[in-house]
Amino acid sequence: MSALNWKHHALIQALLARGPQTEKELHKIFAGVTGKNPGNHQQHFNDYLLKINKELSYVQFELRCCRNQNDGQVCYGVVNNVADEQSKLGTKYSVPQIALYKGIIESIVQDARAQGYISVIDALNIRLENQLPSGNGSQSQDGVPPAFRNFSMTQKEKTVDELVNDQWLCYSDGNVGLGVRSFLDLRSWFRYSDVPFCAVCNEAAVKAELCQGEDCSVRIHNYCLQKKFSQRRSERACPTCGTHWQFEMPKAEAVEFDNEPNDLSQNQPHAEPTQSQQALGSKCKRPRKSGRANDAEITGQGSHQESLSSVDFKRVTRASARSSGTYALLSVKDI
Repeated sequence: MSALNWKHHALIQALLARGPQTEKELHKIFAGVTGKNPGNHQQHFNDYLLKINKELSYVQFELRCCRNQNDGQVCYGVVNNVADEQSKLGTKYSVPQIALYKGIIESIVQDARAQGYISVIDALNIRLENQLPSGNGSQSQDGVPPAFRNFSMTQKEKTVDELVNDQWLCYSDGNVGLGVRSFLDLRSWFRYSDVPFCAVCNEAAVKAELCQGEDCSVRIHNYCLQKKFSQRRSERACPTCGTHWQFEMPKAEAVEFDNEPNDLSQNQPHAEPTQSQQALGSKCKRPRKSGRANDAEITGQGSHQESLSSVDFKRVTRASARSSGTYALLSVKDI
């Protein structure tokens, strides 16, 4: 990486050592390293990130940006774009721990209410044997590996705590949701596995508001609603069916979004949502991709190669599933 100087290295090291950082945190680090505030030198900040990404691409890494769907904050992190057997060696999680994590994110994503979380009790009651691949050679009389069968409730609790500490998951009022690292690393799976997307930003709507229309399946992130409806001339209605959207915009937030200085599209170093919108269209259906994300992707050792499960998501309405089908539950039969 001869093209990078010590300032670039310092930014990379900070993200690797500290994990994902919010935009505000990264701006603070950038200002400390370069002596320039990104708020006043936005292009300089973008150039730094683009140069870092160009060099990281040679080793299959990527400096990625996304919004944390739990609070709407823009976050940055370094992810691995390779999902192979060698990458799996880099994870600290055991096979049962990875199976538990897979079960949790599947339960969260398959929720047609788009709440973005499940209860801690439901998370701890995830059945690890459901994560076994079909045709797996039986390692015991009942076909369940001893490591899965002997994985105690206490071990599950410790695993969830560890995943939360590592930002793969998060706690919220007695519930478990996806952490910022999941939003960063699994974004490609969200996109290509046909997870319902936000009608405003075209990103996966794991945690979102649903249109009140009986025959409408539109989802919009809360922060996208705030930004969309902060425009005084914007009609508070579903962009697809026209149903009035019951949403109260606090005055303070309306002012904040009206004058938001750092839009995601300006700061995204690579593959930002606006580029996705241009490539896929704001309302087009995401291309479907079969397969599952392997252990490397789930544990941060790979992000793009395989999908999470053999999933064929179908759009559903609030009242009932359309004749074309309902949500196919995320099955984990081919680990």
